[in-house]
Amino acid sequence: MSTPDRSIHAVHLPSDWTAASWRSRPALQLPQYPDAGELAGVLDELRLLPPLVTSWEILALKQQLAEAQEGKRFLLQGGDCAESFDACTSELISNRLKVLLQMSLVLVHGLRKPVIRVGRFAGQYAKPRSADSETLNGVTLPSYRGDMVNAPAFTPEARRPDPRRMIKAHARSAMTMNFVRALIDGGFADLHHPEYWNLSWVGHSPLAEEYRHMVQAIGDAVRFMETISGEEVHNLNRVDFYTSHEALLLPYEEALTRQVPRHWGWFNLSTHYPWIGMRTAAVDGAHAEYFRGIRNPIALKVGPSVTPDQLLRIIDLLNPEDEPGRLSFIHRMGAAHIADKLPPLLDAVRRDGRRVLWVCDPMHGNTEATANGYKTRRFNNIGSELEQAFDLHAAAGTRLGGVHLELTGEDVTECLGGARELTETDLERAYRSTVDPRLNYEQALEVAMLIVRKQAQFANS
Repeated sequence: MSTPDRSIHAVHLPSDWTAASWRSRPALQLPQYPDAGELAGVLDELRLLPPLVTSWEILALKQQLAEAQEGKRFLLQGGDCAESFDACTSELISNRLKVLLQMSLVLVHGLRKPVIRVGRFAGQYAKPRSADSETLNGVTLPSYRGDMVNAPAFTPEARRPDPRRMIKAHARSAMTMNFVRALIDGGFADLHHPEYWNLSWVGHSPLAEEYRHMVQAIGDAVRFMETISGEEVHNLNRVDFYTSHEALLLPYEEALTRQVPRHWGWFNLSTHYPWIGMRTAAVDGAHAEYFRGIRNPIALKVGPSVTPDQLLRIIDLLNPEDEPGRLSFIHRMGAAHIADKLPPLLDAVRRDGRRVLWVCDPMHGNTEATANGYKTRRFNNIGSELEQAFDLHAAAGTRLGGVHLELTGEDVTECLGGARELTETDLERAYRSTVDPRLNYEQALEVAMLIVRKQAQFANS
């Protein structure tokens, strides 16, 4: 049973906000549905469907993010660039979960602090695009905006924005979360049996031996504690796991924004941890207006064009009462620009005394196209941006409290470099993403090890 909401950091709902007040602001990146009546009917149907997450899960995550702001936890946020309806299968979901569990194990072992596990899934079905339409062989059609909006095939029928896809996205999100919860409650994440997390295709990975030694060390530590205490160590058979997605399609988010018994205010119950993308982050825009009124912990992507003044204005709007755990900034500058662009932002927020969680997204600022037409990212650039981020935060007197990654548990070849030194020729073997390139298992695990090595340098300096 839930308890009354008596947070010592209680804030209050803005008096001029409603779940629909975003409709009075400029709204970017939203599809143009051809039938307004059909859209209205779908939204009415969505409002009656069960929520995907609960308010107490949301508030628990907010408390953990507040602890990450104080350096007591580390945030690991990762998953697909954009989910597809076809990828809602037990194998793909469990493999994605395995990668995040293995990465978190590396981080817990190396950082000596709890890790907050947040998946970019169970709702990451909409994507922003640089143009509303695209032209191929003289034919112009709406851009593909993710499976929640339309389909990737270049035909008029596939590219037509279809509001009923929101119902399907809700169902796929519910199936994904149901399976993740069942796996975790059934002992899938049990630290006594990390062998459950192994992916069959990585037995000969260059990182496999290092990971096995780490698992062995953790297993020995668990058995030692249980031998000393004479009983099983509690809380090692399950973990907390949360969901996140870019809350891009505001009609869908509004329909799942609810009030709940015994808690004040409004919660977005489509996800625990929604974020605003860089293309929709205007302080006077519809997305910022929507986000300022929900009680979820929220995040904002911050790119190299953002100024200190803009950042302080968005803090004033989204977290005017400086609530702990409320606001995260996910900076995505690119390895070539982070040293120039990030320090002024860190300095401005630190001098203003504002409480935020700083997170590094080393993926999106390092995207490039190869000569053979593939959209890719170089692992060296991803690692460079991440290492520079740690150094820049240390120099500024701030703290990097998390990482945000696009990754998969599948044997893909989408990012160059890494443990197997993938080349442009390798991209042709297993490039499966319909939007952005993702780290595969080995590359994701290598990022986790890079974070641990970097933190060890600070500890020894």
